[in-house]
Formats: sequence, C-alpha cells, structure tokens
Amino acid sequence: MRRAIFCDEQGLFRGTDEDAWDASASPIVAVQRGAREGEEVVGVVRIYEVEPGVWHGGRLGVARAHRKQGVVGRGLVHKAVTTAHGWGCRRFLALVQAANVPFFESIHWRSLEERTHRDHPHHLMEADLASYPPGDEPRRPPGPGFG
Repeated sequence: MRRAIFCDEQGLFRGTDEDAWDASASPIVAVQRGAREGEEVVGVVRIYEVEPGVWHGGRLGVARAHRKQGVVGRGLVHKAVTTAHGWGCRRFLALVQAANVPFFESIHWRSLEERTHRDHPHHLMEADLASYPPGDEPRRPPGPGFG
C-alpha cells in the first residue's frame, strides 16, 4: 500500500519508499473485515523511536476509497500515538504534507515549522499527548520492513 500511495500515486519516491527507519519501525495496519477475500488492508502507518522518549510517526497512507471521511486516518493516528505513548513516548512528531495539516490540527496536533521534503511542502508537527492516553499494546521487537 505504501508503494502504491507514495511511489505510484504521489510520485514522492521511485520504486520504493523504504528507508533505514523501516528496520526499527513498528507498523500499524488498518484492516477492513468482510471484504471480498475476508480482510482488506485500508491503511498503514509506522512508528519509531528516534531517541529515548521521542517518537516519530510516518508513511501514513489510506486507500483512496477510504479517504473521504477521515475515519481510517484518524484511527491510525490515534493508534500510533497512544501505542507510542504507552511505550514511554514523551514527545510524538511527524513530518506531514502541507495539504494534511488542517486534518492533523483538528485532532490535536500543532505545526512546529514548515519544511520542504522531497521537493514538496511539509510541516513538522507534534501531537498533544494529553489528548492521546497511553495505550496498553504490548511492545514487540520490530520486524522486517514492509511496503
């Protein structure tokens, strides 16, 4: 799904969007049950710790058919931040495409600064952890990259 969104659809990457963070990231996947083949992946995000207590979310992607209402994206962001918060996160950041800043602001994030990433406007944003109580998701060792 990441390849379809970030490489094919948006053209931000050529071939793959995988990077060094994938090796240590914890992927979170949104699945729609009851699809034709039983389950369908409708969204993805990854979280990773860059230094003790400082976590980043990234590569948030939602299948085109599930973007309009924001339900999948909102759920993925909530799960990402509450999971990291439960694992000791004291600060949660993400580099967000400029077009998505209003969505993130509506769910208790604030822009820290504007940046250009891969020739596209982005904002470095921070989640208000008071709005995301720590989750109780068990922490598993990171797995292999995904794409």
